[in-house]
Order: sequence, then C-alpha cells, then structure tokens
Amino acid sequence: MDEREDMIDEEELDNIIVLNDEEGNEVQFEFLDLVEYDQEEYVILLPVTEEGEEDLGEVVILKVEDTESEDEDSYVSVDDEEVLNAVFEIFKEKFKDEFNFVDED
Repeated sequence: MDEREDMIDEEELDNIIVLNDEEGNEVQFEFLDLVEYDQEEYVILLPVTEEGEEDLGEVVILKVEDTESEDEDSYVSVDDEEVLNAVFEIFKEKFKDEFNFVDED
C-alpha cells in the first residue's frame, strides 16, 4: 500500500462513528454532515456496508440531543416526515455537486 492509500484509509476512519441499535448491536456509520434546521441539529449518516453486502445508498438522519456529559451527544430517531424531508433537502442542496441523488418518486 502506498502512502496515499494509507492517508485515504485514515481519513475514512475519521468519519466513522459507531452507534448501538435497539438490540444493542454496534453499527458503523460514515458521518456525512451536520445540518441545522429549526434551531435543532441533525446528523446525516451513511451505514457502512460489509464486503458483499448491497449498498442501498440510503442515509440515516438523527436528531442531536445534549447529554449530561459535555463530551457526548445523543442521537435520536426522527419520526416527523416533514422535518426529515426538510433536513434532507438542505443536505442535498449543500452536496448537489458531490453526490448523485436519485429521487424515488
């Protein structure tokens, strides 16, 4: 592996966060962006797929909530479709030149 490939691998690892699902399993996500909407913050995450798994390219949007610890935030699911759509539209506009978005209408 050359030096350039090594740098890319390290950069990719910097964007990886690990969250626990409802069953307590660790799930890796690539952090894509932090979006502010309606005075709240939301993270845009892309699930990391294992080799051989199909990459659906679907992002996960979670609301950022403060915890008692200054070093940690809590991420909670968002049930409001309007909020999800608004946050995703902000994300799409911001990264329209970097990602190929596909509408599934």
